[in-house]
Amino acid sequence: MPNIDTFCPNWASAPGETIGDILRERNFSIDEFAVRIGQTKEEVVELLYGRFAITIGLARQLERVLGGSVEFWMARDFQYHLQTANLEEATNAWVRDLPFADMVRFGWIEPVPKRSEELAACLRFFDVPNVAVWHRLYGSLEQKFLFRASAAFESKPAAVAAWLRKGEIEAKGMKCAPWSAQGFGVTLMSVRSLTREKDPKHFVPELQRACAEVGVAVAIVRSPSGCRASGATRFVAADRALLLLSFRYLSDDQFWFSFFHEAGHLLLHSHQDVFIEGIEVPDSAAENEADDFATRTLIPPQHMPELLRLRQNKFALARFARRMGISPGIVVGQLQHHGKIKHNHFTGLKKRYQWE
Repeated sequence: MPNIDTFCPNWASAPGETIGDILRERNFSIDEFAVRIGQTKEEVVELLYGRFAITIGLARQLERVLGGSVEFWMARDFQYHLQTANLEEATNAWVRDLPFADMVRFGWIEPVPKRSEELAACLRFFDVPNVAVWHRLYGSLEQKFLFRASAAFESKPAAVAAWLRKGEIEAKGMKCAPWSAQGFGVTLMSVRSLTREKDPKHFVPELQRACAEVGVAVAIVRSPSGCRASGATRFVAADRALLLLSFRYLSDDQFWFSFFHEAGHLLLHSHQDVFIEGIEVPDSAAENEADDFATRTLIPPQHMPELLRLRQNKFALARFARRMGISPGIVVGQLQHHGKIKHNHFTGLKKRYQWE
């Protein structure tokens, strides 16, 4: 049984709601009630909506006409105003936690002329009626989502939720065939060659088209401030998956490894889970499996010993990449990951992308 002393509802119940219930039970009209407590009809309406404070004098009238003690009505009014103040502060804190400036700058929401209108704009973006509903849908990121470690940066759940929401919006606008695990597996092998394309304007549309044909909406959404995610996956419907990428690192090896890592989640793990990469918690078995899947897809296991024995010159790395049908940057990234070359060596073989 919950402890009433620690009960903190995320709504505020005005004393007028209790008064209204009693009036209905006793078949009192507003006019009759107003006369009995010595108030105007307009003042009673304000009282019912919680916009009229209960003074000691009014509390005595309520005690006389409706019952309940003066202390009850005074405490009821005090608790309501305390709840209202707490809710207002919680709402303001929610808006402050969102990356509102970036959401406007990236074109996710329209600019608003007044600061007081930011709340309504954010609620529209998330398609929720109030902050309480938002918390039920998005507010438990740390507990609900499976995160990959990235101890160097801090992420805010509200900012991550905004990035996820934009991905959902992008996915809704894409035409996708029904999800096919088998088809997606085949598609992954065919899109490996896109890693050799230098310009995202060329390879991103082709990547999206190929994945949409097997039920995967690939969305590229820039991460706002407070969101350090590099990729995410979730099933937005029973027959449609969202594979969300941020281009956070702006290099081909990181981008493509993130893509194939997310693809691994879709093929290997529960469709009920949401996976977000780049958030600061320890790696899980699922994340390690997705890493292994990405590595094996990009460089088949039978070629891994050869990779690790490669001579450290750009010509040998480029030749190996060409034979594998992948970008030289991916080869460099894998060798750096395995500690075969330093992280500042052969970076010229990596392609760098830019947000426009």
